[in-house]
Amino acid sequence: MKRRGAGVRSTAPLSPGLAAPDGRRSGAARPDGLGGICRQLQLAARSGLSSRRSRGGSPPGRGADVRAVVITERGGPEVLALREVAEPSPGPFELLVDVAASALNRADLLQRRGLYPAPPGAPADIPGLEFAGTVLSVGEAVTRFAAGDRVMGVVGGGAAAERLAIHEREAMRCPEGLALTESAAIPEAFATAFDAAVLQGGLASGQWLVVNAVGSGVGTAAVQLARALGARSVGSSRTPTKLGLARGLGLDVAVEGDSTALPAAVREATGGAGAAVALDLVGGPGLAAMLECLRPTGTLVLVGLMGGVEADLSLGRVLRQRLRLVGTVLRSRPLEEKMALARAFEDRVVPLFEGADAPLRPVVDRVLSWEAVADAHRALESNDSFGKIVLEHR
Repeated sequence: MKRRGAGVRSTAPLSPGLAAPDGRRSGAARPDGLGGICRQLQLAARSGLSSRRSRGGSPPGRGADVRAVVITERGGPEVLALREVAEPSPGPFELLVDVAASALNRADLLQRRGLYPAPPGAPADIPGLEFAGTVLSVGEAVTRFAAGDRVMGVVGGGAAAERLAIHEREAMRCPEGLALTESAAIPEAFATAFDAAVLQGGLASGQWLVVNAVGSGVGTAAVQLARALGARSVGSSRTPTKLGLARGLGLDVAVEGDSTALPAAVREATGGAGAAVALDLVGGPGLAAMLECLRPTGTLVLVGLMGGVEADLSLGRVLRQRLRLVGTVLRSRPLEEKMALARAFEDRVVPLFEGADAPLRPVVDRVLSWEAVADAHRALESNDSFGKIVLEHR
C-alpha cells in the first residue's frame, strides 16, 4: 500500500542577477517578463498565496494528515522521525505535488543540528531542499502544468514530505526518460552549479573551471556542465576512487588532496594562464588557494562553508588581478529570483538530460527508503558518497 508522507509549501530561494543567453551577466537587470512575475507575486501575496506554515505540525482547519521526515530536536541522525503533518492546499498559482523522492544536501545536516535554520516561510522542522514527483492538483490560476505532470524543484525546506505545494514558476518539468528517483538528484546540485559557474562566473567554451570537493553533488554537476559547454576542468578530492569516477564524467585534470593542491595543478594544466572560474564548495582556509588558481579578471564563486567561515586572503592579489569574489546560496534567495533561475534552468539545462546521448546525467550514489532517513544522513556525513543520496517516499 502506498505510504502517505508529508506536505509543505515552498517559498524557497534560487538565482541572483541572471546572465544573458550568451553567458554574460545581466547585472541588476531582470530577464524579460520577470517584472510581470513580480507584480503577479505581489497580487498573489495580498490574496493569501504566501500564508505558509513555519512548522510541520497539523494546525486545525487544514487538510488530511500526511507523513513527513521531522526533526524532533537538535542532534544527530537519531532525532529524525516520520510524523503526521497537515497536507497543504495549493494557492491560486500553486501546484500540489505528490513527492516521490527527495535528495539529501549538506544543508539538511546543518539544519538537523540547529546550525542552519530554514528561511522564513519554509517549515522549521521538515528538511529537504530538492524533490521530484507528480502533480496531483493545481490552483485556479495555474497555466504551466496540469494534474499528472512530472515535476521537480528546489525549495527552502520541506521536500522530505509526501505532499508539497509550490508556485508553478518555481517548478520544472522532469527530463523525459528519467525515473523520479533520478530527477530528484538534479535540481539543487545542477541548478547551483549552473547558476554559479555559468550565470555568475560566466564560464564559456574554451575556458578552464576549477572545483574542489569534485565528488560532491555540485562538483559532479559542475564537471558535466563544463564539458557540455566545451570548457575544461580541474578538480580535487582526497579520495582516489572519487577522482576516478569524476574522470568518467569528464573531469580533465584530477588532483588528489584538498584545495591547497590545486594552484600548482592549474598552472601546469593551463600553461600558467590560470582558470577563468573557480567554484569553492568548501570555504574556510582553502579559499586563498582557490583564488590562486584564477587568471587575471577571473571569478571565484563561494558555494559552501563546510570547511569553515573564516579565511586569510591576499587582497593585493584580488586588486592587482582584478579578481571577482562572489558568494552565493540558493536557499534564502527571494522567490522571484528563484523563479527566474528555474525558468533559465528548464530552458537551457533540462534538455541536456534527454536522449540516448545526453551530455548530462544525475549522479546517484544510492537510493534509500525514507524509513531509513537516519542511515541516509549518516552516509552523507561519512563523506564516502559520490553524487547524491536519494530518499524514496514509498
